[in-house]
Amino acid sequence: MGLTARIRTRDGWAVSHAVVTVADMTGAQVLRAEADAEGAVRDTAPMEAGAYTVIITAVGYAPAASSVIVTASGRAEVGTVTLARQGGTELPPPGPWTVDPVHSSVAAVAQHLGISSVHGRFTEFSGAIEIAPDDVTKSRVEAVIRAASIDTGNGMRDGHLKSPDFLDVERFPEITFRSTGLTATGSDRWTVHGELGMHGVVRPVDLDLAYLGTGPDPWGGTRAAFRATTELHREDFAMNYNQVLQAGIAAIGTTLKVELDIQAVQGESLPAA
Repeated sequence: MGLTARIRTRDGWAVSHAVVTVADMTGAQVLRAEADAEGAVRDTAPMEAGAYTVIITAVGYAPAASSVIVTASGRAEVGTVTLARQGGTELPPPGPWTVDPVHSSVAAVAQHLGISSVHGRFTEFSGAIEIAPDDVTKSRVEAVIRAASIDTGNGMRDGHLKSPDFLDVERFPEITFRSTGLTATGSDRWTVHGELGMHGVVRPVDLDLAYLGTGPDPWGGTRAAFRATTELHREDFAMNYNQVLQAGIAAIGTTLKVELDIQAVQGESLPAA
């Protein structure tokens, strides 16, 4: 019995400092509860049947409100509540932004043996974003990844991925991306059209981009967060190596799911360490 709720950011992280306040139809507060470390609220005190207003607040986030009906069981299930950073879906301020590699990740997932996944990431990369002042769809992004920084947690596998069978890092040390356009798909979502250069081949690639918000950092700067995903096919970049096992199952899948979690700092360079 009682109130249950889960508080999350738009990219799925728990908001552990969220506060849930419940008011009845007269506006009187009947319950106040704080989220735990997992962003969950569980108050076991039964509530009287009726309609209530639930308000969720957290420092740095815009408040959210919803209505809930408490049944005769005395239970109120709010479900998952998503909080947006303070300022809602306002876009990042225009001008240059610099990707912070320490607080960002460039990862890829490939199928292994047809039954599991191999997770890898690149540990060395840089990027620059230019937010257009009048029309955000005219914004631009460029990024460079050091191909030899691939890390899958297995030295032998990493060595094979760096070899001519795959990335061939001696001949093609950099993976590059340059945007060519931006199409809005929602208030805080876009498709980033661009050209990806890898293994000596340049191909058009679209990124599904979500803007997660902007806020101050502890060092006096302003940061913006983005998440982007796409799928790549190795054959498109002349990486055709594969070992086929029994029943035609490939040892390493040909499709790569790319996941980018990007944090950018306002300005043309990163702050001094």
